[in-house]
Amino acid sequence: MTASTDLTHTAKQALALMDVTSLNDDDTDARIESLCQMVKTPVGTPAAVCVYPQFIVTAARALTAHNLRDQVKIASVTNFPAGGEDIMSAARETREAVASGADEVDVVFPYRALMAGDEETGRELVEMCKAACGDQAILKVIIESGELKTPELIQRASELAIEGGADFIKTSTGKVATNATLEAAEIMLGAIKASGREVGFKAAGGVRTVEEAAEYLKLAADIMGPHWVTPQHFRFGASSLLGDVLVTLNGGAAAPQQGGY
Repeated sequence: MTASTDLTHTAKQALALMDVTSLNDDDTDARIESLCQMVKTPVGTPAAVCVYPQFIVTAARALTAHNLRDQVKIASVTNFPAGGEDIMSAARETREAVASGADEVDVVFPYRALMAGDEETGRELVEMCKAACGDQAILKVIIESGELKTPELIQRASELAIEGGADFIKTSTGKVATNATLEAAEIMLGAIKASGREVGFKAAGGVRTVEEAAEYLKLAADIMGPHWVTPQHFRFGASSLLGDVLVTLNGGAAAPQQGGY
């Protein structure tokens, strides 16, 4: 393969693995409708759109209008972005998001509790949020790896999230100084492999170009095997990656950045 062909292949793969995201404090129904229109591209669709809970119904309506509701999942966020320690509040938010129509819920792990030496709160919060999802939605757990900082804490947060029943573990909220890094991704993927469970991985925050996406895809394929890297196991949380993907695939001008990741 030429370098150009390689890049095109990566762009197509990344598009199918993307949670196109808008998590701005000033989001509106119109912005979310625009986001949902944007994901209907000439070269395929992403795995999901990710929006605040109050916009789940708007996203469902907009995706339905574009005949995408069966193809594109709706993800939302809970205990976000602070990662508080109120287990019942996080579970309630998760239950409400699912009731509103979310197919996937990205909940923030109480990472500060873990940093203070408390492992039980995180494990129990994940368990309760997983129960709140029932069999209606998948649960992605954001460990906020950039705030945990040390390999030991990133490893332990990953293990606790998996023990609690996470369907995915995710690097970041995109709201802190350090978001996804290859170093954190390697630790998290290693924890998934060691667990022997069917758990996916999501790199969120800071993955903006096809070249950067390629590094994460290679890492995942090296650790988990190339056949593992599917939307059922791997996601990018991104607001600006879509634009670079579309340019790479000659599918049009860069998409406007929605913000959040």
